[in-house]
Amino acid sequence: MTQGTVVFVFRGDEVLLAMKKRGFGNGRWNGLGGKVHNGETPGQAVAREAKEEAGIDVVVGKPLGTATFYNSSKGDWVVDIFATEQFSGEPVETEEMKPQWFNVKEIPYDQMWDDDKFWYPWLFKRQPFRAEFWFGPDEKVVRHEIAKL
Repeated sequence: MTQGTVVFVFRGDEVLLAMKKRGFGNGRWNGLGGKVHNGETPGQAVAREAKEEAGIDVVVGKPLGTATFYNSSKGDWVVDIFATEQFSGEPVETEEMKPQWFNVKEIPYDQMWDDDKFWYPWLFKRQPFRAEFWFGPDEKVVRHEIAKL
């Protein structure tokens, strides 16, 4: 199982999402993040990814949640999910991502992973959670479980 991490940066009623421009998740909006490298903590990994993908420095505490994704065609992932309002720098487009601020009431779910519509409400309320998602061959969620921590 691949260990990943993602951070959602908030500015008032807005959240920073980024359009993936290449590789895994290409053409989808998501938070900033990726794989945790050997020797890194999830917090260190998400700080590195935010800098690489959008040119910003983030400060994160403990994860808000953890999501496990079961997808036979893309591999299985367990992802620590962070939320922060502590960042410095202005988001910039990179070779990998194009960041953009969205009002939390105007999230482009139709251009995102199918699971996001299930757990983003927990994220926006800052409600700690644990989630599991099973995907079918069409990359749609066929089953999910979310529990409060």
